[in-house]
Parts: sequence; structure tokens; C-alpha cells
Amino acid sequence: MNPWINYHHLNYFRVIATEGSIAKASVKLRLGQPTLSAQLKQFEDTLEVQLFERKHKKLILNESGRMALKYANEIFRLGAEMLEVLHDRMDSSRAHVQIGALDSVPKAVVLKVVKAALEIAPCSISILEGKGDELIRQLSLHQIDLFIANYSPSSIDGPNLFARSLAKIPVSMYGAPSFKNLRKNFPKSLDKVPMILPTKDSKLRLDLEHYFESANQSLNIVAETQDTSLQKLLGVDGMGILPVTEISVRDSVSKGDLIDLGRLPGVFEEIFLVSASRKIENPISSRLMKSLQI
Repeated sequence: MNPWINYHHLNYFRVIATEGSIAKASVKLRLGQPTLSAQLKQFEDTLEVQLFERKHKKLILNESGRMALKYANEIFRLGAEMLEVLHDRMDSSRAHVQIGALDSVPKAVVLKVVKAALEIAPCSISILEGKGDELIRQLSLHQIDLFIANYSPSSIDGPNLFARSLAKIPVSMYGAPSFKNLRKNFPKSLDKVPMILPTKDSKLRLDLEHYFESANQSLNIVAETQDTSLQKLLGVDGMGILPVTEISVRDSVSKGDLIDLGRLPGVFEEIFLVSASRKIENPISSRLMKSLQI
């Protein structure tokens, strides 16, 4: 049988962790130190996990404690937001939007989504980068409000997920100035040229493999990574050329670190904004899902 969380105990733990000691927390909570100490022990016994390391009468959060505090803060934030929404007192100036983004999504795209959210209403925004399966899990559990991806999740990923296309961006090949000779006879010039590609779990990677196979050209992959920032670093270093959207490398091109070698015909990167159905929608993420274009 799973332990049932006593939210009074959760709050006591949260205050103790925030204040750094039972003595300070007892003053804030107006409870005696022995009582508060007993409540904390009861909470740890219920969880069957120790949350603090006790050293020289000091309480130091351990790894489990740090994780528990993260969840506790979010639980109480959501509780306050729920009361505001239920009583129709949602103050947009205090709204909070949590956005997940694939590592492979251009940072410039994430920036556009953030700016669009701030234009809707004053808000605070949390951005979490990671892998698709983990971000979809968090979206389904309502731990994040939106997910920015370069693919549209299938019904297998989640029956209550909704995706809309934000943009379909052409892909070009970029490289250090030393690769400028590839502009001649492009794209035939790309045969066996060292390349930095996204990993195989990327839709763009599949599209690229199909393109080069159809063109009877051999791929010479020297590195593969989903992180577009790392792709750029490797490209600027001259390790190989990379297939990316113009928006991803605009800063590097303006500095002269990378040059545009040519556009790959018929190859695009499509960006999607994904949400999950929920009883009470975040008003800002709902607006973004309905109207955002980049």
C-alpha cells in the first residue's frame, strides 16, 4: 500500500528545508521545536525515506530531500493557482508557464515561443530541455504545459496529446569557410564529405538519409548529436558540414564562422507545439496553442 501524504507534514518539511533549521522553522510556523521535530520524523517514516543529513545539529538536505522539496514547492504553487482559477481570480501577472523543448529544437525557436508568451501577459516561464519520451511523459502528467518538438507525437505516445505545426523551415548545409568549394556543383558536391548529423531518433536524420540515398550519394558521418549548439561548435571547428535551418546558425553566419553552402531541395524541419488535455487549462499556453506562428 502506497503511503498517503499528509500535506501539513509536507508543508512543515518545506518550511524546515527553506529556513535551514527546525529552530527557525518553528518560529515561522509558531510551533514548538519538539513538536515540529516529531512531525518531521513522522513524515520521513511515512515516506520511508530520510530527507536530511543530520550533522552537528544541522539539517542538510540529501538527494531525496532536494527532490522532495522540488515537488513540494510545485504542489503548493499549483494549489494556490487552483484556488485562483476556481474563484475566477486568476491574475495574469502571476501566471506561470512551463515549457519543455527537445535538445534538437533551435534555441531561436524556443526564444520566439517565450517572447510570444510574454506578449500575451506578464508571466514567469520555466524551460526544460530533454529527450522526447521524458518530456512527453511530463506533459501527460501535467508537469509541463507545452512541448516544443520537431515531430508530431503519435497516438501511441499519448491519447490526449494535441499538436499543431508552428513552422516548416527549409534545411541548408552550412560549414566553416574552408568548405566554400562545395558551393560549386551543389548538392552533388556533398558526396562523401564529412558531416555532423542529428542522431537516428530524429525525423530530420531519417529525411536526410532518404535524400542522400535517393541522390545515390554516400554519407560520411564524423559526429552525430541532437544538440544544435554542439553541432554548431563542431561545424565552426571545421570537423564537418551540418544540415540545419537558417534560424539555427544565423549568429554564426553573421560572424563569418559558418557559411551557407546551399539549400537541400525538399528537406524541411517542421516544428510542432504540443499540449495535453487537462481540466483546467493554463490560459497563456492555451492562447499559444491556438494562435502562435513563427
